[in-house]
Amino acid sequence: MATPAAAPAPPNPNLVPGDPPQAPESPLPTTSIDPTPSGDEENDDSSVSSASSTPTAKAAAAGGAGAEKADSAAKDLLHISFNQDYGCFAAGTKSGFRIYNCDPLREIFRRDLASAGDNGGGGGIGVVEMLFRCNILALVGGGDNPHYPPNKVMIWDDHQSRCIGELSFRSPVRGVRLRRDRIVVVLENKVFVYNFADLKLMHQIETAPNPKGLCAVSQQPGSIVLVCPGAQKGQVRVEHYGARKTKFINAHTSRVACFALSQDGRLIATASSKGTLVRIYNAAEGNLLQEVRRGADRAEIYSLAFSNNLQYLAVSSDKGTIHVFNLKINVGLTTNDKPLPAPDPDVPHIGPSLSFIKGVLPKYFHSEWSVAQFRLHEGEQYIVAFGHEKNTVAVVGMDGSFYKCQFDPVNGGEMLQLECFNFLKPSDQP
Repeated sequence: MATPAAAPAPPNPNLVPGDPPQAPESPLPTTSIDPTPSGDEENDDSSVSSASSTPTAKAAAAGGAGAEKADSAAKDLLHISFNQDYGCFAAGTKSGFRIYNCDPLREIFRRDLASAGDNGGGGGIGVVEMLFRCNILALVGGGDNPHYPPNKVMIWDDHQSRCIGELSFRSPVRGVRLRRDRIVVVLENKVFVYNFADLKLMHQIETAPNPKGLCAVSQQPGSIVLVCPGAQKGQVRVEHYGARKTKFINAHTSRVACFALSQDGRLIATASSKGTLVRIYNAAEGNLLQEVRRGADRAEIYSLAFSNNLQYLAVSSDKGTIHVFNLKINVGLTTNDKPLPAPDPDVPHIGPSLSFIKGVLPKYFHSEWSVAQFRLHEGEQYIVAFGHEKNTVAVVGMDGSFYKCQFDPVNGGEMLQLECFNFLKPSDQP
């Protein structure tokens, strides 16, 4: 856990990489989000709406004026993301941001920055990065009317309902990742790693063009593992800060479209712009451990997620189907696992028993397919995570939808839908 600087100083509004960063003016971070009730706030720069303890509304019941308001709110969504342990998710909107609990689904709090007017702009927030459930968040302005400049990362303390520090750059910020001792900022062609306690720049990495802001960082205390795009197309770069080692993995021949890192930093899952295959690598040595197939046709992969026990991998794409794959990896031996042979570019690995019919059967015939599926609306953007209950997944959509479903690890097949809500529906609607 980060500790406050000995002599805090006010944030430097003109801080850019390479300048001596200033320390935040209050301790970072504490244990849990504890929003101040709106009636007790003084000299706030945001308005607060208290949340109900029950789920917002069922999507199936959204009708009439309530449905119209929910549809309008969905158009205001700019960003959705899970926190590090998948227990919460954040939504950035054209007017501010909201934080939700996943199980049970409920809005924890929201901040309406458009009504604050402290910077003379709008309320658009294009990136909201949580740090587990603590009071510190990272915000980046977004949308047509951003609340903060898109080239700044604002460190928000929700106990004070204001920003306590900022990092400024010469180009737009594409993404932010947090852990208790580091802030990682992703630009189009660079990644900056800062110490959380004093905002000191620790490392700077050059990458291939990265408009999606792809980056992942391990969350277990101790050794830090960071994954970002490499300098070449189809390559991922793995920084092992504890071992002071850099590993480059040529994961695909086409552009890397999505990747995920397990919380312990041992496994990496990657998908290319083709979106047909997902590959799982040993982060320490770069060995290919497993290869699975999402489908036979091209797709844009939106998210990848490992289960906490590293037995399953979940995938979402623009095809609207959530896939769950079995991971056939002995996680206790990942550093010594025998790697698979180097694969043909974006072609599934074929065992010796099938090699003689390689040219006869379709490529997908011998692929490893998902054990369970959950079908949603094609074309919508969904992100997926594993729930805290056994064999469950949570799905959050840019259309304002939230789903919780359960899969059968033995029989597989279609997942059972347990919950379906519209998290954007106004709380005053039934």
